[in-house]
Parts: sequence; C-alpha cells; structure tokens
Amino acid sequence: LIAKNEPTMSPKWVMPKAPKAADWVAGLSIAGLLLPEAVAYAGIAGAPPQAGVMALFAGLLVYFVLGSSRFAIVSPTSSSAAVLLAATASVLHVTDEHRHLMGVAMVLVAGVMLALAGIARLGAISQFIAKPVLRGFALGLALTIVVKQLPLALGVHPAHSDFLRYLWDVLRQWPQWNWYGLTMMLTALVLLRLLGRWKAVPAALLVIAAGIALDALGYCQRWGIAAVGTIAIEGAHLALPALDWVDWLRVGQLAVALALIIYAESYSSIRTLAMRHGDTVAPNRDLVALGAANMLSALFQGMPVGAGYSASSANEVAGAVSKAASLVACGVVGLLVWQLLPWMERIPEPLLAAIVIHAVAHTLNPAALKPYFVWRRDRLVVLVAFVAVILLGVLDGLLAAMGASVLMLLKRLADARVSWLGQIPQSHDYVDTARHAEAQTVPGVLIARPEEPLFFGNADAVFVRLLAQVDDQIRLKTGLKAVVLSLEESPDLDSTAIEALTEFATQIAQRGLVLRLARVKDAVRELLGRVQIPTLAASSYVAWSVDDAVTALGSD
Repeated sequence: LIAKNEPTMSPKWVMPKAPKAADWVAGLSIAGLLLPEAVAYAGIAGAPPQAGVMALFAGLLVYFVLGSSRFAIVSPTSSSAAVLLAATASVLHVTDEHRHLMGVAMVLVAGVMLALAGIARLGAISQFIAKPVLRGFALGLALTIVVKQLPLALGVHPAHSDFLRYLWDVLRQWPQWNWYGLTMMLTALVLLRLLGRWKAVPAALLVIAAGIALDALGYCQRWGIAAVGTIAIEGAHLALPALDWVDWLRVGQLAVALALIIYAESYSSIRTLAMRHGDTVAPNRDLVALGAANMLSALFQGMPVGAGYSASSANEVAGAVSKAASLVACGVVGLLVWQLLPWMERIPEPLLAAIVIHAVAHTLNPAALKPYFVWRRDRLVVLVAFVAVILLGVLDGLLAAMGASVLMLLKRLADARVSWLGQIPQSHDYVDTARHAEAQTVPGVLIARPEEPLFFGNADAVFVRLLAQVDDQIRLKTGLKAVVLSLEESPDLDSTAIEALTEFATQIAQRGLVLRLARVKDAVRELLGRVQIPTLAASSYVAWSVDDAVTALGSD
C-alpha cells in the first residue's frame, strides 16, 4: 500500500473539474467551520483577524488549482499559527508593526522554501521531523494553545509568555476572572461537542451566530465580554514586506522551522487520507502547492496555511469527492465575508477560544503516546518533545526535539552492535548465536555481521571490535582460519568505511587468515571494484549469501 501511494513520479497536473453535488454539500458544510477557525487562529498567531481570512482564501484557491489531494483543505492551522507567534516573539527590540511585518515575511520565505523544495523534488523533506517528535510536539503544543486561550474567556492579562509562568499568571489572577466569559466558553465547548455528532451541521457557525446574537442584544457588554473587533479586509493589499537586509536574514533562519512544520503536518494529513481511500500522493506537487499558497497569503498580509487534519478529515466526512469542495467552501466564505462582515466583528472572544480548544482537543489525548511505551521505542524522544515545548516554548521546543531525535539516531548508529553468526542445523541460514542457542558455529571460521550501516561514525569502532575478536580466537588457539564479514546492513560505504575496511583486510592478511565478504550490495561491489583493495581480491566478495561464502572457503 505504501509503495502504491508513494510513486517515484508524481501524477501530472490536470485542470480541476467542476464541483459535483457531493462537493457542494461538503463545501457548504466545512465553510461554517473554516471561517471561525481562521479568525480564531489569527489570534493564536498574534495577527489581526483579517490575516486569517486572507490566508483562508489563498489556501483554498491555490490548493484547488495546484494540489493533488481530493480531500485536503489548506487553511490556517493552529500549529503553524503557534510556530509563527513563537518565531515573531523571538524578534526583540522592535515595534509591534515591525514584528508583524517580519511575521508576514516569514510566511513568504517559508512559502518560497516549500516551492523550491517541490521543484527540486525533495518530497521526503517531512522526514526531517520524526513521528515521535511530532506526537510529543503536538501534545505539548495543544496543551500550550489551550492554556493560552483561557485569558480570552477569563479577561485576564498574563505578564509572561513561557508556559509555566503564563499558567501561573492566569491562576493567581482568579479573583479577576470573568465568570460570564468562562461560562460562555464552557457552554460553547459542550454545544460544539454535541452538535459535532452530526457532521453535516455547521456547529461552529451556529455557535458563532448565537454569540453574535447575544452581543447584538447587549448581553456581552453587560457581562464585560469583548468582541473580535474590526476585521479590516479592505486594508489587505498586494505588497512585499518592507524590511532591511538584516531582517530578511533573520526571517530566513526562522522560516526554516515554519516550513518544516507546515509540510510535516500537511503531508501527514494528505498521506493518511490517501491511504484510507487508495489514492496516489504527489509530495513534490503538494510542496509546490503549499509554497504557492503561503506566498500568496503573505503577499496579502496573511498567516501561514497548511493541510490540517481536522479540516481535511471534516471535508472527507462531509462527503467530498474532488478538490472542488474547497472551491465551493471558498465561495461560501467569500459570500459570508461580503454580506456579514460587520456581524463577524461582533463575535465574542470566549467563543473563538472555544473553537480553538475544540479544534485541538483530538491531540490532547496522552494515549497517542502509549504505543511508543508499549513498543519500547523512541520513548525518550516523545518525552523530550513534549517537555521541550512546555519548558522552552513552541519554536525552541520543536528545534530541541528535532535535535534530540537526530542525536539519538546518530548515537544508535555510532554504537553499532556486531552479531556473531552460526548455522541453523539442516539449513542454509545463519543467525545470531546470542539469540539462537541452536545455531552452530563453523569450525575455523568466524562469521560477523555489523547490525548498523557502516559509515564514518562507527566504521573504525566496528573493525576494532572485529579485530579484537579475531585476536581472541587466535590467542585461544581455536584453529581460526578465515573470517566472513556480512555487509547486508550496509547498502553503501563512505570513504572512512572504505579506509577502515582496507586496514582490516590488511590486518587479517598479516595474521595469515582468509577474509571473505558476504551479502555485498551491488553499489558496494562496484565501489570495491574501483577501490581495488590489495589484500581483498574480487573473488573475496562475490558471495551473495553467508552460506555461499562459507561453502567457497571449503572448496579453496
């Protein structure tokens, strides 16, 4: 299934088709979710409401034209919004207006990076962020987003931005809490949960409509609940951010993390939905589409966009059959903005907080981390990602978690284990004698297999270990005559590994022993043919299996 859904060549672009009846239904259904979420996510990013609206238009339109997935909805997402806020917050000693311009520039540069990666066919770029990192990051991010939505409902103003002190600021100001706002948020969460059982019902839009009605009747003012305020759509215009060269250099550094999280989140959603329906995926094409969408959003002072799982899966559940559902949704959103913009400015802020919390609630379940503890794999990576987001913040936490996962991978590769092989009786199979007691060693032959690919980080250590075992066999007078080295885990060898192998072959020859290589990959065979190690003839690495190598020794 994976091979089917990850072709080496992406499907060719074709002209998008007109919406079908099912696409009209799906587009109408998700429009009521997308518009309130776009306004709410703008608040997460620290951007004005219109930034979310303009980004929504850009994402829906561009992905409809260029994207590959029939279900993906490219719109503002909570994770990219939080990363953008963290990135802009790291820019010190500037005015709020300048910081906003740098945020727009980050979206633009991230879009350029994504588009160039797609043109260069770097569709595997999302693999720079391991899934355990994403799981831990998503849990920590969701918890951070939820906590930072509370002041919208409670009417308090924390003095700090880091998670722990921010939470403490919220809690210690409990005498100033607006209990009406808290009640409105909790009520909205219950309604969103209940109405969410009927997928065709625009729950978010209905909740927003109820809140606008309360504001229009004067209740929100009486309860001290603030509204969204002005949504200056007319202020959005096509323009590049006016920044100095030094600012652009800083923007480029910060945009890398934003681009990675946009594509990692988007490709995960696109691939999951594609596999569910047996569709093909086109990672390089989607990179270009996401890049173009973010560039267009930035040119109209919008926020970052990506294919979030909640919006895309809502589109799938609503019955979409093609990309045209996003075009329908875009049209409906445009109609709502055109006709109802003054009313949208009266949305109570506690309702926006409820919509955000409801949207990220599915990632708040710690059970998503349980498999890593059951499998006993990558537990530390998951915990580091979660704790790093809480302690270091969204941006630094993500970078720290990525760094930790890469360091742990390098540690595992550098500390390569060597297995000593024996033959299973009455078979041609050779297995690790430490794990299979029935395996029998071959008299006079030491058979070794490095369990990680040989490269500059472990080659010297592996061959030192092999040579030490050879010397032990000689010292114990076991009658050792030959060494067989299985390279099945090494699809290629770098120059350090080649030099280490050359030295090892020389040492084996000086001890009067025969060296044979087994299960050598074609690329390594060709490389050894070019290197021509003096003490390792071409006949020494022709064996396709360990059994062939042992048999050849017997016939020498």
